[in-house]
Amino acid sequence: MADAKVLITHDVGLHARPSVKLTKLAKGFSSAVSLSLAEAGPWVDAKSIVKVMATKAPKGATLYFRAEGDDAGDAVAALVGLVERDFDEGEAHAQRHG
Repeated sequence: MADAKVLITHDVGLHARPSVKLTKLAKGFSSAVSLSLAEAGPWVDAKSIVKVMATKAPKGATLYFRAEGDDAGDAVAALVGLVERDFDEGEAHAQRHG
């Protein structure tokens, strides 16, 4: 089991595109991966786009991740990294408009 928390700094929070990127990344791991907006839950399946988008996590919210399975540590580290990189949209946005 692995867990971590990370602050959302993306301007639109966990909206459609960031949610798709997060769930796609989570699906790449065999571990069960969950996320929450509070340490105590409720927890949702990070591999479900509908459930992830339903959290409506805004900019400035803390996301809590937890994973259980063979690659739990890697899964949590990858998801935290994605959020810390603004869902890889800051760089792409700069390239398109720079």
